[in-house]
Amino acid sequence: MFIDTHVHFDRFVEEGSFPALLEHAREAKVEEMVAIGGSPEANALSLKLAEEYPGRIYGCAGLDRDEALKRPDLSELRALVQNPLVRAVGETGLDYFYTPETAAEQKRLFAENLALAAEFGKPVVVHTRDADEDTVALLKDYAQAWKAEPARLGVLHCFTRETAFARQVLDLGLMISFSGIVTFANADALRGVVRYVPDDRLLIETDSPYLAPVPMRGKRNEPAFVVHVAKQLAQLKGCSLESIANLTATNARTLFAL
Repeated sequence: MFIDTHVHFDRFVEEGSFPALLEHAREAKVEEMVAIGGSPEANALSLKLAEEYPGRIYGCAGLDRDEALKRPDLSELRALVQNPLVRAVGETGLDYFYTPETAAEQKRLFAENLALAAEFGKPVVVHTRDADEDTVALLKDYAQAWKAEPARLGVLHCFTRETAFARQVLDLGLMISFSGIVTFANADALRGVVRYVPDDRLLIETDSPYLAPVPMRGKRNEPAFVVHVAKQLAQLKGCSLESIANLTATNARTLFAL
């Protein structure tokens, strides 16, 4: 069985293709999925799906970098994070590739998300792009404040950086999740990082509806396609697909307390 640890369901729900997505996932043995938050709307949908599909879809709530200039009401997020159906805070983080001009606001909001995660012992789902130094600095403070189970600190999702950055993330205690990018033709360096990440820190995701893996390039991504990510990881790790399915599912259950 596979667990897709990072799915954005909004577009599928809006257009009415959500039932087909669930059926495709079941056929591919992707039995459990994590519905990612990041905005008030995404948080509400994540919680709704977790309520409607217990044991199959799990909720998250957070405020991502796109919310940084909106001066969001953190009291609403605080209430959501306390809900038992919300298994993690996120996604949240820093992106200096698209909006470097809001770096200060992004850092403040990321720090506020991390503070809630530490306070309530919920792992954080981290997005970072072109912001390695600031991401690590804020995660160091978060790791020091963390009082819950060490293995549940969080995950850096859709990892695309080099081994040196992976080492920093792992040293802090986070897990690392790989998406369909690891199957791309130009991702040789990233495939090298997979070999470096310990088995007990490894997760798989689709980041649906984005980043469809080979051989599904050109199609809209969906949770069923996480199997192709797992196949690539099995090849790189020199083990069976079943082994990758089992270890990544075990890691997901540990991180999100499934």
